Amino acid sequence: MSASPQTAAETRSGKGHRDENFPVASHLIHPRHRGAILAFYNFVRAGDDVADHADLSPERKVALLDGLADALTGRGPSDAQAEPLRRELDARGLSATHALELLDAFRMDARKSRYATWDELIHYCRYSAMPVGRYVLEVHGEDPARVWAASDAICAALQILNHLQDCGKDYRSLDRVYIPQDYLDLHGATVEMLAADRASPELRGVIRDLAARTLHLLDEGAALPSLIDDLRLSLEIAAIHRLAVVLTRGLLERDPLSEKVHHGKAGFALVALGGILGSLARRPFRGRSLRALEGASH
Repeated sequence: MSASPQTAAETRSGKGHRDENFPVASHLIHPRHRGAILAFYNFVRAGDDVADHADLSPERKVALLDGLADALTGRGPSDAQAEPLRRELDARGLSATHALELLDAFRMDARKSRYATWDELIHYCRYSAMPVGRYVLEVHGEDPARVWAASDAICAALQILNHLQDCGKDYRSLDRVYIPQDYLDLHGATVEMLAADRASPELRGVIRDLAARTLHLLDEGAALPSLIDDLRLSLEIAAIHRLAVVLTRGLLERDPLSEKVHHGKAGFALVALGGILGSLARRPFRGRSLRALEGASH
């Protein structure tokens, strides 16, 4: 039996940004911003791996997460998992707020495995998802007053979509359930149904209701690409939004316990391209937009 990890680095799962369900700092993003976004992703992935590690107690997880926070802010020893992001933040004059809020979400994961209501789940998303969008927008110099509300809605929707797709795996491997208990009660479903190979009619009803509510969140965020000044970021968000809409609609019909919800690479690219072209069609062209498009693939 292997020894329990003693550092955040020892908990790393090996998962990287190319393994995520949605694009992370794709080549649509300008090269001058990709490093800052990937440093943020890698720091957040380190914290996520701590929270999801099977051999750590809740107390040990929180201690390692506290260590990452202290390394990022300079209150504690340097940590290789935090140093690249710390350098990016210092170079850009940005605060560590968004990254620290993600660590708050991972502390919740260490201590909490059930959610009573939709509002409680959205509170979790406020820390586990919304800071990601806010950070990316901040790196690009976008106006928070104009874009944060729509970004928050999309980020919450992406988080809940991932929870729905992974609901069986999360329960079986982590005993973690993000499906609100009041939705289970409404349909006469139970947490234990998540362990089955196929969703019961009751659980399917829960998933359909939550997918429909997630589509409402995506509707709330639909205007975001047109609100963003940076064309390349706008196109990436348009692609992500379109992918999320298609996958969430799929959950109205598909069973995530027994069916694959995600598309293959070709289908993924086709849906993303549809989102990009649709966004371009709705967006007035400016000289700087044309220049950004010309360099979007470089």
